[in-house]
Amino acid sequence: MATPLQLGFQDAASPVMEELVHFHDHALMVVYLISSFVLYIIITLVMMKLTNKHAHDSQEIEIVWTVLPAIILIVVALPSLRILYLMDEINNPHLTVKAIGHQWYWSYEYTDYKDLSFDSYMTPTQDLTPGQFRLLEVDHRMVVPTESPIRVLITADDVIHSWTVPSMGVKMDAVPGRLNQTTFIPSRPGVYYGQCSEICGANHSFMPIVIEAVPLKHFEDWSTSMLEFT
Repeated sequence: MATPLQLGFQDAASPVMEELVHFHDHALMVVYLISSFVLYIIITLVMMKLTNKHAHDSQEIEIVWTVLPAIILIVVALPSLRILYLMDEINNPHLTVKAIGHQWYWSYEYTDYKDLSFDSYMTPTQDLTPGQFRLLEVDHRMVVPTESPIRVLITADDVIHSWTVPSMGVKMDAVPGRLNQTTFIPSRPGVYYGQCSEICGANHSFMPIVIEAVPLKHFEDWSTSMLEFT
């Protein structure tokens, strides 16, 4: 999760988020080069005499400032399109979870199981135990196995919500009457936090999302115990 005074992204916990971080760094280097070039031109123009022969019209410079932006756009667009299609790729998911947004909590249905579903409410401040995070912890976490493609079907029951987990690189709107889907692959065990990223009412900021990624054996034990409990 994010830490105080953090300037960069959260540590990537899925392959897609790793790609997004790499693309961010790639695009930022392009921005740095453009900014440096523009700064150099500004300094040159300020220091150049108005009678300098290089300040006159030039066919070569017009070709450069036409072709160069096109090349820069291609350098940025191709990796961007690659990641865009990669994020939409859903092949043979090992587990499907349906996330339903309500005012103001989430419901999860494990559609591969017959009767495995639960509501996930934010844990009140007075009920927090040492080590838990205020406004981020929930009473029932969404548990998934690590290193497995997870498909999440997202919808809403009342108003528009947004199911967002930054460290997984996942952000998908939950729209009433519409079923959106996204996918992620947890790279390692851990607990990952997110929140509703759509302004959905008075308690909008109290709709946390908690994903607990565990090894497959632990996930099987958890699902068995949940089925016995229900």
